[in-house]
Amino acid sequence: MTENRESPTVHLPLSDGEIHYLWHFMQGSIMAPDVRNRLRRAWGLCQRHAWGWLTMECSARESYLHGPAILYEDLVERAQTIFLRGGGPTVLRRSLSDRGLCLMCGMDYGPQSIGYPNRKALKQGRSLVNLQSFSVETRPYWRQYVCGLCLGRQDQGTLCRPHLLSALTHGRSADADVAAQRRLIEYLAEQLAAYAQSFRWEWHDTETTENKAALITAIGWCSGWVGLPETP
Repeated sequence: MTENRESPTVHLPLSDGEIHYLWHFMQGSIMAPDVRNRLRRAWGLCQRHAWGWLTMECSARESYLHGPAILYEDLVERAQTIFLRGGGPTVLRRSLSDRGLCLMCGMDYGPQSIGYPNRKALKQGRSLVNLQSFSVETRPYWRQYVCGLCLGRQDQGTLCRPHLLSALTHGRSADADVAAQRRLIEYLAEQLAAYAQSFRWEWHDTETTENKAALITAIGWCSGWVGLPETP
């Protein structure tokens, strides 16, 4: 991977089984209490499945990304509470660590999974057009927060949560840069609150490009950036 690349390599296509599950996940499973609890414990989905989900949401709903906005508002608020509470590297590492497997990985969904999605779901699960459009539109706001280590760059930038945990585990306090992490999370909490609010009837159409970009940044921070498609 060359160092001048500014977007991570796409980590798709999704398998038929993954598409089949995500189709039903999007239709309402995400709101089930046990599912939401598992998502909170694992900080969302893994890289592959988080970006795969966003791919399908963008394909199916275009700009109406209500489900992802609500989930990541919740996860970022949780991170904000952890950073505000403070504590040393050990406490921070323990608080930010996964408490369970990715929801889909835990059910053995992966690149070889077999499923029987309908034709519409299959098309939406394989099309990157809307996600690429969304990422291009919002790129001026999220590109500065991409974790360089996810891209294999020497200029690591702001670490994603998985790489932050690695830095904390190995005592690399300078790499962790907790103060910068805290500022990023506070910023994301503010932006995602505004974005989630924009889906309420009385606040409809109040979202900004910066608000929407926070969703991409939050997914990248929670799970890692490998999976966001290359942009022109």
